[in-house]
Amino acid sequence: MEFYGQQVVLITGCSQGGIGHALARAFADEGCLVVATSRSLSSMADLEDDPRFFLQELDVVSEESVIQVVSTVLDTYGRVDVVVNNAGVPCVAPLAEIPLSTLQHTFDTNVYGSMRLIQAVIPHMASRRKGKIVNVGSVTVLSPGPWAGAYTASKAALQALSDSLRLELKPFGIDVITVVPGAIKSNIGNSGLAGYNKMPEWKLYKPFEAAIRARATASQGPKSTPSEEFAKKTVSAILKKNPPAWFSYGHLSLVFAILYHLPIFIRDFVLRKAMKL
Repeated sequence: MEFYGQQVVLITGCSQGGIGHALARAFADEGCLVVATSRSLSSMADLEDDPRFFLQELDVVSEESVIQVVSTVLDTYGRVDVVVNNAGVPCVAPLAEIPLSTLQHTFDTNVYGSMRLIQAVIPHMASRRKGKIVNVGSVTVLSPGPWAGAYTASKAALQALSDSLRLELKPFGIDVITVVPGAIKSNIGNSGLAGYNKMPEWKLYKPFEAAIRARATASQGPKSTPSEEFAKKTVSAILKKNPPAWFSYGHLSLVFAILYHLPIFIRDFVLRKAMKL
């Protein structure tokens, strides 16, 4: 396979219907060789016969899985130019009653999963003094509301790690880009509901059951940005010679940016009204 001159892009969480899948296609459309990964090859079956994609099973909560995939990619292509930490799990629950095991799993996937992959590729990128690490955060970090505190906190941690990494990796020629999606059409709503259905019955928050459940699909309204549009804009920003440190795009991005700058009591009032609290 001819790959000289093409950028090798490794993306996590590429199951069909998700943002990662749309990003994989957008990178391929820009002439990149895409290592598309997910926990199951069958979830990426539509990419199987396309030579632009190299499909790999990867579970980011397993250090062994991460190391194996990175080794395979380096053996196959000799390099990794861009890593996109997109794999993540939604989590909807009131923080006072969320099972701690669920909170831990959310962080293990969204935060430690990203760090496992980052630590696995940095020695290679540093040796070449070249590379880009892209961490996918969330616009909710700008204004955390009720019912999705575990998810938002995990994304806040990832965005804070990105800020430190950007400074720490600069001497090695590695760019770190924080991508902050707004409300993007994807399967995150279905995933959120599936996870929510495994939650215990609420005690204190039983009266808010409907509002909490509705939070799982809040990003999937009629005005949500199509994932293909989001992916095209995001990939264009990432592939720039000097990529931005922060890139946010999608429905409600501006709203959350405005909320971030408002006094806290106003922000709280708006979010309580929006989330029926």
